[in-house]
Amino acid sequence: MKHPLAGLALISLSLFAALALFRPHARVFSSTPETVRAPVVVELFTSEGCSSCPPADALLARLAEEPLAGNVQLIALEEHVDYWNDLGWADPFSSRDWTSRQYVYSEALGNGNPYTPQMVVDGAVEFVGSQKQKARQAILEAAGKTKIPVTLEQSNSNGTGTENLSVKVGKLKGTAKRDAAEVWLAITETGLHSAVTRGENAGEDLHHAAVVRSMRKIGEAKADGETSFAGDASVPLEKEWKRENLRAVLLVQEKKSRRILGAAEIRIAQ
Repeated sequence: MKHPLAGLALISLSLFAALALFRPHARVFSSTPETVRAPVVVELFTSEGCSSCPPADALLARLAEEPLAGNVQLIALEEHVDYWNDLGWADPFSSRDWTSRQYVYSEALGNGNPYTPQMVVDGAVEFVGSQKQKARQAILEAAGKTKIPVTLEQSNSNGTGTENLSVKVGKLKGTAKRDAAEVWLAITETGLHSAVTRGENAGEDLHHAAVVRSMRKIGEAKADGETSFAGDASVPLEKEWKRENLRAVLLVQEKKSRRILGAAEIRIAQ
């Protein structure tokens, strides 16, 4: 005859075994880190007055839409220069500011001669903007490099046509000596196109990727501390910009070398 306590012990062991079988495993799955996507900034200097530019515009749009690799977050900036405007067609998206930015790249990267279409990847590599294989190779190489963590968040809109954003830049790493890390904030708009009536692209309906609408320096990141820059920024949005197509982009870029150390992009919420 079995002892009553032995029977109770068997029952307890059975209950513990059953509980072990039905114990949830959520903790195991939640501990697995999510894939971190490496931001890669691809700038295209272009013009609607340039007959060589539409293929480069189309390439940038495809690169922005088609994933190159699982860890790449491509941030597209299409910057329309103004030095084609006197040759038959005035590009409505052009700005002297983007021309000036290209000239700074020309000096830093050593090519000495601004041209269109010119593609610049992470501020470090430049080439003719319609060269697909060069673009893909440069983007994948840039994605393999360590970036400074950057956080960009949208604050409550005040309803006055001005967007409020919060910015945070992590600890500076790998920066060149005697070079400043500038913080730039840009607004881009997709879905833009033009029916060109004059110039080299007369008769064409040109479609664009993420056209830069505004860009300005909002400060400098400092080497001290885990957070090198933090603050709020207000960006005016023009009435003709379609809010559903707008994105905000933050760049951390060395002033002299022009290398982009970190970046982030978010959609402007409705």
